[in-house]
Amino acid sequence: MQQPFSNIDKFSTAGLVTRMTTDVTNLQNAYQMCLRIAVRAPLMFLCSMAMCLIISARLSMIFLVAIVFLGAALFLIMSTTTKIFNQVFRKYDDLNASVQENVSAIRVVKAFVREKYENEKFTKAAENLYSLFVKAESRLAFNNPLMMLVIYGCIIALSWFGARYIVAGDLTTGQLTSMFSYVMSMMMSLMMLSMVFVMLTMSVASGRRIAEVLNEKADLSNPENPISEIPDGSIDFDHVSFSYKHGGSGEETLHDIDLHIHAGETIGIIGGTGCGKSSLVNLISRLYDVTEGTVRVGGKDVRSYDMETLRNQVAVVLQKNVLFSGTILDNLRWGKENATEEECMEVCRQACADEFIERFPQKYDTWIEQGGSNVSGGQKQRLCIARALLKKPKILILDDSTSAVDTATDAKIRNAFAQKIPGTTKLIIAQRISSVQDADRILVLEDGYIDGFDTHENLLKTNDIYREIYETQSKGGGDFDQPAVQA
Repeated sequence: MQQPFSNIDKFSTAGLVTRMTTDVTNLQNAYQMCLRIAVRAPLMFLCSMAMCLIISARLSMIFLVAIVFLGAALFLIMSTTTKIFNQVFRKYDDLNASVQENVSAIRVVKAFVREKYENEKFTKAAENLYSLFVKAESRLAFNNPLMMLVIYGCIIALSWFGARYIVAGDLTTGQLTSMFSYVMSMMMSLMMLSMVFVMLTMSVASGRRIAEVLNEKADLSNPENPISEIPDGSIDFDHVSFSYKHGGSGEETLHDIDLHIHAGETIGIIGGTGCGKSSLVNLISRLYDVTEGTVRVGGKDVRSYDMETLRNQVAVVLQKNVLFSGTILDNLRWGKENATEEECMEVCRQACADEFIERFPQKYDTWIEQGGSNVSGGQKQRLCIARALLKKPKILILDDSTSAVDTATDAKIRNAFAQKIPGTTKLIIAQRISSVQDADRILVLEDGYIDGFDTHENLLKTNDIYREIYETQSKGGGDFDQPAVQA
């Protein structure tokens, strides 16, 4: 929860789930076993060894040689199996990823009749995991034979040399019998320790994977004396370039972005897929840090603000809308924890969410299932917009968040923004020109570069990309059926 996006990008969702379930369970089991056995067994072994040394130091050399041999053999087994277990848990990630994708996208799988393909993919992941486990366990299987070899080897050696010492008068029959008893005690200790050894071999690999997450250093942090107040919603990009450090190609996603937005302006952002629209707005709330240049909000570098303060004043409705299990009010109050019901109703009116909420029998107390599965895509988007408005932000970013809303409702939402939150800077990322044509200015992005930044009318005259998108959507019909709403 404390890591920024740039650090989270290093780990897959399935990988994090495996670490929090399988890996943590392995460590728990190893810890519990150590509590029961790893304290008692060494003490029993050391005491038995001490008694053997008291009875006959020379005969006790048998045990010392055996322990050195056993330690070397176990180290060899452990060093090879740990490497295999590292691979095993990475394969667990693949298996969990397959399950997660199929559970979340089961409707798509069935719609495309891909059950057989997905079953084969899961079977292949399971077989890979199985083969690695067999490989690891086949090496660990040498543990018991080695242990038996050492134990019975000690008994045979003790019988041979002990008998000679008795004949020579250096040892009594009672002392030899006592040493056999201590040998059995040491045998039991070694057997218990071997069980711990097997568990520790697995837990070492798990521990390293957990440590990767725990030791991850956050790329973003607050400055020494952070600014805790944002004057206004003005935004300035001063020759900004950006590239993703983790999970990307390393190439720049944004190139020399230089633009200045006044507080209260409505800015439309349009461009093809992968042109850097989402990357651009992520820099405003400092979800990532720029590679070069400076992003300023309220006239100050975003890196000089307290991150919590900045993100509370920059509300983002992301491209992928997420609702949580709970009532509609519970979800809305993510924007403002102590918001009254009247405040929640007001932002729902602004986001045109009240239209469908009032039709529910329980209205604002309607239960939302996990992921918002019991509401439509457009309803989910409007609830997420209302949740963001509840924060009363200085900057509101809508990242293609009205794509599932019909054009009439989209126009109503934009009209509400213009009337109800005129002082809030609004950035609207959209694929439809009808969603941004009434903005004060429109930013056209192409391959991470600014291709145009002007009003709708001027861009139609001067910008080829914008004009081409406009003409394509106009010919399609339906996108420009609604009357223009002045922002």
